[in-house]
Amino acid sequence: MAAMAIAERDVARREGTGAALLDILANRRRAHAAADRVAVIVAHPDDETIGCGAQLHRLDNVTVVVATNGAPRDGEDALAHGYASRASYAAARERELCDALALANLPKSRIVEIGLSDQAAALHLADLVRAIHVLVAARDIRVVLTHAFEGGHPDHDATAFAVHAAAVLRRRRRQALDVIEMPFYHREDDGWMTQCFSRHLKQPATTVRLSPTEQRWKRRMLAAHTSQRATLSLFNAEFECFRLAPAYDFLSLPNGGELLYEAYDWGLAGERWLELSRAALGELDLADERWF
Repeated sequence: MAAMAIAERDVARREGTGAALLDILANRRRAHAAADRVAVIVAHPDDETIGCGAQLHRLDNVTVVVATNGAPRDGEDALAHGYASRASYAAARERELCDALALANLPKSRIVEIGLSDQAAALHLADLVRAIHVLVAARDIRVVLTHAFEGGHPDHDATAFAVHAAAVLRRRRRQALDVIEMPFYHREDDGWMTQCFSRHLKQPATTVRLSPTEQRWKRRMLAAHTSQRATLSLFNAEFECFRLAPAYDFLSLPNGGELLYEAYDWGLAGERWLELSRAALGELDLADERWF
């Protein structure tokens, strides 16, 4: 009886923590779990599906937050995808997001769109931190699933920065915010490496192998993002990876300084990232903070 009581206390203590959520994600026999205090915070419409699409229908009342509208400011992506304007492209990506999440039984009331332009999140780091901090407090979020800091896309890294900074601000109020991260893509051997964590950080990870039913489900969600069909063909629907986020130094470049986004015209280079992150940490009075 004493051992059972201790085990029950341990479960209660872990409830609402990142470690507890990882256990839930790894337990394929558990069909549903309460997730009122869980948020998935990502950079673009479709990142939620790439990172954890097969899990969303299991997480009851999860909140999904998207930092950008998926439409770069220069309008070239909009034209390339057949849209006459940035606004029409952004509207299409919003519809696709809602369609994909409807397949996971997620109502619009659980979707929050911050609305920054694609490729511009790093230019608004402090504002993004504040927006996430306010939302996390308002919804009493205890665990966030977000991007790894991996140098793949500047918006991904900006979103990771903002979530980690919001966690520090919560900790100042003696309120915990655990961070679970998901891999998207990074540079390795001069090319793309998708859906696995950078080799530069050795941190235990949980790989969830998806059942055939879950794979079909996730493929339907990916297909709902119709404008992104070419990009999404780079990702598979066989597994999803998660780990408790390590302590990052956001004043150093991720992935050993090998940045995939420097090979593309995505609005940022590593040197500029360092300038922007340093400025945001100073503005938020976080420059001297011990992050984790």
